[in-house]
Amino acid sequence: MMRSTQKSSASLASIQAQPLAPNLSEIQREKLSAACARIAPTWPLDELVAVNPWWEMRDEHFSTVSAKLTALSQAQCLMPKSYFQEIWIENLSPKHLQQAIDESGTEFTIENLERFLIEDDEHTHWHNISDFVDSGRDRKYKMAWRDEITHQISQFCADFFRFREHKSSYAETYQGLYSEWLATTRQDKGIEILMAEDGLTEQFMSLPESAEGLLAEALTVLRVTEERISDYAHALLLDINGWASWVAYLRWQDKLDGVENHLMLDLLAIRIAWERVLWRHQKFHDRAVFNELKVMWRHQMNILPELIETHRAAQAKRWIWQRAAEIAHQSATHQQLKHAHEMNTGKEQIQPKLQAAFCIDVRSEVIRRALEAQDPGIETIGFAGFFGLPIEYQPIGTEFTRPQLPALLKPQMRVKAIPSCKQDAVTQKALNKKARWIEWGNAAPATFSMVEATGLIYAFKMLRNSLFPHEHQHPINHLPTTDEFELLQNESPLTLAQKADLAAGILHGMGLERNIAETVILIGHGSSSCNNPHAASYDCGACGGQTGEINVRVLSFLLNDSEVREALHERGINIPKSTLFVAAMHNTTTDAFTFYGPEVLDEQIKNWFFRASELAMQERAMRLGLEHLQGKEVYASIQRRAKDWSQVRPEWGLSGNSSFIVAQRKRTRGQHFDGRAFLHDYDWQQDPDVSLLTLIMTAPMVVTNWINLQYYASVCDNHVYGSGNKVLHNVVDGSIGVFEGNGGDLRIGLPLQSLHDGNQWMHEPLRLSVYIDAPRNYIEKVVNEQEVVRQLIDNEWLYCFRWDRDGSLERFLKQEWIDQTAI
Repeated sequence: MMRSTQKSSASLASIQAQPLAPNLSEIQREKLSAACARIAPTWPLDELVAVNPWWEMRDEHFSTVSAKLTALSQAQCLMPKSYFQEIWIENLSPKHLQQAIDESGTEFTIENLERFLIEDDEHTHWHNISDFVDSGRDRKYKMAWRDEITHQISQFCADFFRFREHKSSYAETYQGLYSEWLATTRQDKGIEILMAEDGLTEQFMSLPESAEGLLAEALTVLRVTEERISDYAHALLLDINGWASWVAYLRWQDKLDGVENHLMLDLLAIRIAWERVLWRHQKFHDRAVFNELKVMWRHQMNILPELIETHRAAQAKRWIWQRAAEIAHQSATHQQLKHAHEMNTGKEQIQPKLQAAFCIDVRSEVIRRALEAQDPGIETIGFAGFFGLPIEYQPIGTEFTRPQLPALLKPQMRVKAIPSCKQDAVTQKALNKKARWIEWGNAAPATFSMVEATGLIYAFKMLRNSLFPHEHQHPINHLPTTDEFELLQNESPLTLAQKADLAAGILHGMGLERNIAETVILIGHGSSSCNNPHAASYDCGACGGQTGEINVRVLSFLLNDSEVREALHERGINIPKSTLFVAAMHNTTTDAFTFYGPEVLDEQIKNWFFRASELAMQERAMRLGLEHLQGKEVYASIQRRAKDWSQVRPEWGLSGNSSFIVAQRKRTRGQHFDGRAFLHDYDWQQDPDVSLLTLIMTAPMVVTNWINLQYYASVCDNHVYGSGNKVLHNVVDGSIGVFEGNGGDLRIGLPLQSLHDGNQWMHEPLRLSVYIDAPRNYIEKVVNEQEVVRQLIDNEWLYCFRWDRDGSLERFLKQEWIDQTAI
């Protein structure tokens, strides 16, 4: 431990007399850029989608990333020993554990692993300069440097990153991040007083004026060797991981537009500036303490590889426990798929009475099963929820646009509703006001500044919402719209040929080129909850964190167009004249359906959907703790959850997700996957060029990996990768993100209440198991040609299985096929 600092004087002149900051070398710049590239993005609240927080490190094995992150920042990629103690015997058997041992190639025994669960497990980790200084600080009377640094940077970023007029890029919009921080901090005399450190402000005065100059000088002053630059810089960014993730989002958007964005280097410069300030402050104020600091810093720099290796070795046994848990789950799924093969083999395909296309979201598995139970002639289809429309949507009378496609992609066309005369008369000002996603009324009641500003008005609103709750309305979807749309590309309307090509591709992807029913329901989904800053995370991830309403309404409009159908006929796709495409929305909180369009649905079809909603609600009531209710009581309780502003768990979202099955629905029909499986329809016999499988494995599979690992990470380490207690959330600038309380880092990931019911975890942290019905050479082709897919599979960020049409299963890993009979 370091001794307490002793105050000494250092004149501003002597500090400013230091040599000019050197320039970064090419190697230093490369190493710093590599560190910046390791941070995954987080999306704003109004477009909130699930993200794999380790996405930018997918080129390394998951266990390697885990050891490095724990060593550098104490971030956890595995559950604690207490979790494995709990599931041992209850969920796992010795067989599962032995299989995991055999697979690892280690000499561990079950006895070794059992003993490991009750042993102490203490390992040191990397310390930044601020941590070393904190170790000798009188914490009883003085604030920790780590807390002050995080708070100061976070408060500055919250002010700096307010949404501004969007120029050509975010890099241009937010240029000058470091220089503005420096100017602000130099004027803040309160830091020196708060931290009780005389002379601290002088150190900020001596900092270089540019981010590059600061980085170069700090690396020189701190004697950071070239081989340690990336890991040190990464450790600093992990200290402010929330804001680093936000900057990564701005970088992501610029990258989609082909613009270079170096904001992360500016943010890194801000964080390392604090290291430089503390280093020199110690040097001038307590030479003895500074000498001790230098020795510890140099020693740590030298042993970093050994430190990371220590954590890798320490985690080896926990990875075997993690793998055993996954084997136990996969074993049950494998048996289920084998049973499904036996049950569905040989069944003749009949002409469907009704076809219903749902998003692959795991919540759709429950309602699809419930709908199919109504009649053998009902056929459901699983497809990515944006329904293949690469669009952004512009509501009537506004200049506001929002993406309606996966965050991985950039919109290729814009959709505008064709207004009626009455709607045209509505003022643009009123519509633009409604068009904002996050309004004060939707923000958490814990937003102290808002409550203080509005006083009794807000109190009245809370009382009204408590006594007379109303259903939450999505601000954008409830703007005036119609059932007719204009599709624009580069500001020009799509030609008939372009519309037909778009429709043909979507129908091919859904397998709807043949055997089409008279009624085809296209079903988007969205959630309904009040007072929920993270509401978009319950909507459709494939639609960019929006509901799927616009996508299904646009697609039904396109497919019902007689001219488009004629053009499709010329392309060999014959849609019967009697076939009607109907857009619908599935509310995942209440399991209710809303149908759009002027057409009147057959009463029998309405009854099928109504009954399916009842069955789905009854099934989900078990997880919501409503199993004691019956009939209409269940319906009433679930309806109340959607309207209750104080409800912290309106629904469980995608918690429990664990598998992604890519196969024809007839192969899984009748199987109960308990709302844990993404189901994507695919028939390899209709995909001779492997283009459909390539699309599925590079888009929907990646999206499901993001969802799966966000839930996984938010459970394993909610402090780093989750957003904590949602009761304490305060929204930052309307839609950037949330603070837990009034400060600290920007919180990312899922709130604790989305994962835990107060007694137990509602999500089991398992890596995604992907099952694909396709020949070996199909899967091999995609993996060999798509580097991202290869990285996810070979570095075990997910599991890839082939589910053969004879019912057998085998795993693909590093160009080898591994029989799964034993699992």
